[in-house]
Amino acid sequence: MKPKTHTPFSRVAAITPAAWRSRPLALALSCVLLTACAAVGPDYREPPPVDTGSGWTLPLATESQSADLTQWWSALGDPVLDRLMASALAQNLNLRQAAARIDEARALRDRVAGDSFPTVGAGASVNRRRQSENGPLPIGTIPGLDATQTIYDAGFDAAWEVDLFGAKRRALEGASARLQATEVEAQGVRMRIVTEVARTWFTAVGAGYELHAQQATLSTLQQTLALVRLRHALGDASAADVEAAYAQWAAVNALIPDIQARQRAAVLGLGVLLGAPPERELALLDGPLTPCTLRALPVGERADLLRRRPDVLAAERRLAASSADIGVATAELFPKLSIGVGGGFQALSTGDWFDASSSRFSILPLISWRLFDGGRVRAEIRAREAAEQQAALAYEQAVLTALGDAERALGDYHGGLDTLERRAMALKAARTSYGYAKARYAAGDVALVELLAAQRSLHEAETTAARAHASAAVQLVALYKALGGGWDVSSTTPTTVNPPRGAVAPTPLASRSDIPPSDTVTERFASDSTAR
Repeated sequence: MKPKTHTPFSRVAAITPAAWRSRPLALALSCVLLTACAAVGPDYREPPPVDTGSGWTLPLATESQSADLTQWWSALGDPVLDRLMASALAQNLNLRQAAARIDEARALRDRVAGDSFPTVGAGASVNRRRQSENGPLPIGTIPGLDATQTIYDAGFDAAWEVDLFGAKRRALEGASARLQATEVEAQGVRMRIVTEVARTWFTAVGAGYELHAQQATLSTLQQTLALVRLRHALGDASAADVEAAYAQWAAVNALIPDIQARQRAAVLGLGVLLGAPPERELALLDGPLTPCTLRALPVGERADLLRRRPDVLAAERRLAASSADIGVATAELFPKLSIGVGGGFQALSTGDWFDASSSRFSILPLISWRLFDGGRVRAEIRAREAAEQQAALAYEQAVLTALGDAERALGDYHGGLDTLERRAMALKAARTSYGYAKARYAAGDVALVELLAAQRSLHEAETTAARAHASAAVQLVALYKALGGGWDVSSTTPTTVNPPRGAVAPTPLASRSDIPPSDTVTERFASDSTAR
């Protein structure tokens, strides 16, 4: 007499003919459930419109179309900056971390997607055992049944939870939205790296020009001090004049180490941004420094920000994920249907192991329903709804923050160009004054002290102009960042980024007649600096 075999689902009774006859009824019931039940929870809709106003309060452009912001640094015509950008985008460690976070989010999304499929396992075992002859089963009194047995078993087990009410579908929606948010945030990291490289490089260039101007001023003051000392020896100048000239020289000389330290610190920072040791770009300190040409930027419409700013796009995707989480929590209120299937071969000898008479099979459909849990599920639903409300408010805050950043950056750059225009005018006047003093000194009409004073005024004007140009360049970088420059939205697939379309479209930009012709100013300043 053969012993009873055990299925993987011990609670399942043997399948009788009546059970097989009831199988069509069970299948029909399952089909009804599958077709009648839809995914619970709210379907995601775009966030409500956020009023973006009627246009820029201080536009810098005379046209409504915006500039190409994908690789905005290429328009500056600086080959050194182009090389630094290429190295940073290829080697920066923050960017590589962002890429790893995308891989992690994609793997988590694939794991959630895998929950929708059955789990299947296979195994084989050889079990040698001895049963007690005095136990509840009187093995010793049963003819032909040995107390010691070897059981050979091979088979498979499969389990599947039917997604009746869309919990798994909602979970997949949430995981996909979080993956998309991570991808957009990685583009935000790229944008910040681009901005930081440009800002650091312009800081180094500005410090180099300021250092050059201060060294020229120091040389002039040194000549002035030598002249005053000579006149003091001849009795034409007092000791107080000598001390005053020395104090001016010492004051300018004290500024040199700080400027050199700022320039060196900026170049060292470039090395780290490029994913290399800090000293990698120290050779830039000895190379030529060419100022970039600054001009008014066509910034386009304010609503364009919502399609370019990674923080706004990521906030919208986080909102979509929060909406899907509500459906996952709501599905816990409804029944769950799980189906387990097992089968294989079991025998007491290897010769009978894979015979048809050694086969076994079991199926276990299980419906479970949480009837009472002390309100935990409903509390979880309320928590997910509150999280969705937070995400909606965070999206609105991201939109307003983007508009505020762009308006401030636009105002700062407007002020920077205005300051640069005025500094250029002062530099032109100082250069003209020095030309007159030089001509009069050559004719013998003025003393050397007056010529050196005019020369010192010229160098001071050059220093302030160099500072104004460096400041305006940094403000231009901040404006590009605020406008969402540094990544190409069109290169991202529609399934990855869903730009919000709920913003109120503003009116086109109005032209500004009070903005000075900054193109001419900056180009003239660059040509003057190069000529010197």
